[in-house]
Amino acid sequence: MKRKRSLKMNLESYYIPKQNISNPKGEDAHFIHKADYQTIGVADGVGGWTQRGVDEGKYARELMKNCVLALDSENKGVVNPMMVLNEAYFKTKAPGSSTACIITLTRDNYLHVVNVGDSGFMLFRDGEMVYKSPIQQRGFNCPYQLGRSKGSDRPSSAEELKVAVKERDILVVGTDGLFDNMFVSEMKEIIGNVEKEGLTPKELAWTLAELASYNSLDKDGDTPFAQAKRFAGCGQDKGGKVDDITVIVAYIVL
Repeated sequence: MKRKRSLKMNLESYYIPKQNISNPKGEDAHFIHKADYQTIGVADGVGGWTQRGVDEGKYARELMKNCVLALDSENKGVVNPMMVLNEAYFKTKAPGSSTACIITLTRDNYLHVVNVGDSGFMLFRDGEMVYKSPIQQRGFNCPYQLGRSKGSDRPSSAEELKVAVKERDILVVGTDGLFDNMFVSEMKEIIGNVEKEGLTPKELAWTLAELASYNSLDKDGDTPFAQAKRFAGCGQDKGGKVDDITVIVAYIVL
């Protein structure tokens, strides 16, 4: 029986921190480990810690750094995202909390994912969205969050899943700053032009992030965030959610 050829991810990212003079690095963090591990991760520091004098992004940045260290200690080419998340969590001592999503492409062409909170990913195939990762939240705008403080979650709360991919699929990974401010229809319109316009993963990540940023500042437009707010009975507001926006794009290739 002929063995399937292993696919690869052609990866790039783009990050737009929200304007905050007191915290220019923003609340999001991410990593891309291309060469040996084909693994990526995003984290979004949870708001509210500023009131306690804590940099809201510090926990997320340390968590992602420790994920890379955990990857480097694994056997090359074999990644267990849950083990990576566990090791990173127990090494992260910074105050605060964050969401986390870690994704690796396995040798048998599956995305192996662990996710805590409302960061996540969408998978597009032939211009259509074929999968969207579920979010974990306790209520409107209240995601699960990793941390050491009382009320924070542990890695055991993470959802683990596998999703099959095919050559020419496009993977879009992001924090909620992306998904709260862009409808799937908007993403499809942009992704549908990838081949015609010859967009690289970096250019696609930039395009998605810039439109999400524009929508986040539009006080009169409709957004997924505004729709979710209305659905939760939290008012009839319109407009986007001003937030840090991280986008990682992967083209699935041979």
